[in-house]
Amino acid sequence: MSQRMQGQPMIVLGDDAERMKDEDAQSHNISAARAVAEAVRSTLGPKGMDKMLVSSLGDVTITNDGVTILDEMDIDNPTAEMIVEVADTQEEEAGDGTTTAVALAGELLKNAEELLDQDIHPTAIINGFDLASERARDEIDAVATEIDPEDTEVLRNVAETCMTGKGSEIDKELLADLVVKAVENVTVEAEDGSSVVDLEYIEVQTHEGKSVSNSHLLEGTIIDDEPAHEDMPTTVEGDVLVLNTPLEVQSAEANTQLNVEDPSQLQKFVEREEEQLRALAEHVMDSGADVVLCQKGIDDLIQHIFAKNGILAVERVKKSKIELMKEVLDARIVSNKDAIDESMLGYGTLTFDAENDWFVVESENSHNVTIVLRGTTEHVVDELERGMMDALDIVGAAVADGRVIAGGGAVEVEVARRIRDYADGVSGREQLAVEAFADALELVPRTLAANAGYDPIDTLVDLRAAHEDGDEHAGLNVYSGDVVDTFEAGVIESGSAKRHAMSSAVEAANLVLKIDDIITASGLSTEGDGDEGGAPGGPGGMGGMGGMGGMM
Repeated sequence: MSQRMQGQPMIVLGDDAERMKDEDAQSHNISAARAVAEAVRSTLGPKGMDKMLVSSLGDVTITNDGVTILDEMDIDNPTAEMIVEVADTQEEEAGDGTTTAVALAGELLKNAEELLDQDIHPTAIINGFDLASERARDEIDAVATEIDPEDTEVLRNVAETCMTGKGSEIDKELLADLVVKAVENVTVEAEDGSSVVDLEYIEVQTHEGKSVSNSHLLEGTIIDDEPAHEDMPTTVEGDVLVLNTPLEVQSAEANTQLNVEDPSQLQKFVEREEEQLRALAEHVMDSGADVVLCQKGIDDLIQHIFAKNGILAVERVKKSKIELMKEVLDARIVSNKDAIDESMLGYGTLTFDAENDWFVVESENSHNVTIVLRGTTEHVVDELERGMMDALDIVGAAVADGRVIAGGGAVEVEVARRIRDYADGVSGREQLAVEAFADALELVPRTLAANAGYDPIDTLVDLRAAHEDGDEHAGLNVYSGDVVDTFEAGVIESGSAKRHAMSSAVEAANLVLKIDDIITASGLSTEGDGDEGGAPGGPGGMGGMGGMGGMM
């Protein structure tokens, strides 16, 4: 880049630096963003296809989860990475809808490019998209249906809708039931009467080797440990003492040296230590504890005494599990051995599962639950876990928000119809951008139809006709190809997740549209191969999405 000053060129950038401006920069960025969207679009919906991603180490991931696909891809383009951030944000905030958010961002940019070709300024397009996005969120609220947080049937439908197409169709009713029960267990009522869902108290423990039908819910947690002593009982229901301090004789803080002149003196030291250990064991037993869970070590003698008296002890339990006992057993964590008494105890049942070498810790009043998720192979379990985690987030969002919407593309077609009506009242060139937003929303039903093997144009025509006749819940049945009331059919989604997907897509599209200049630093490749460092790339180049070669 150079600037003339008093007739002489002023050199600002180095000789190897490259610059892409205006239409070229916009076209390049839009192409990169759309490439990302196209990579995941075929995974949308119950009939979406899976992707196989192979890492440089040969690890294989098979999934149709949008955020997983994008995270595993070796994307080396700054614009493409901005679109990936949309998926990450959607996953973090809503738990699902990542593919919808990314695909919608790509479609918005496609429609924006057509407007740019008509000499419409990017600022007008951005303003139009913002207007349409704000109106779309309001319209989603208008068509949403309020639900009772205790309406388990609707919540099961939400969970099934989320998990359908993610490898769980055969047992989706069982898994949806587990999701709803888990969310119910960790839902509490706030002071204002709203529902608060503590999803952090839901654990998912995966285990391969058995069919999905063996999955079940525990009102508690699992500890990957064995009894401290082989003679201890393996199943105990009773009072539980939780310690984060060792049950051992306290060692001296400084190095000490003793001179022993008589063997009897040494024996006295041993006897004294044994007395202290026995006294410590008696102190614990006096509290009435039937089970001892200790984050640190337990002396062998104390283990023997506990075993002799029928007390179960587990040592070196993970810190996270120890802290969790407050929620599972309603126990107080003891840091001072002298403070041990019955007021510190929790109550529950511990059962040792010899097959899996773990303890199942349960309590009727547990605020923590664990879903034990089974699957025949590692790949099956991994995909089931992704679907399960998404379903937990979506059901939790539905409970907290108290509103749900019809799926199958119904809400997109209805909102698009209302946005077009709204566009008639928008002045200036922003009106065209509002209409382009409405057109982009209809990508969802078109893609659902295409992925299911139906004609997307015919499907969209039928859906539009149904909505013009007043059927707000008209969506696509991907199994029959018919237009049906998807809410009545049980295809139900979270309204908050849909609102967030639209907002994220618009924000990402607008961010790309505002860029009119790409300056590549000296020494970075612009040839577009991902092995050279991922510069923005020359005209027509992607600046490196070489990792897509590992995806089939």
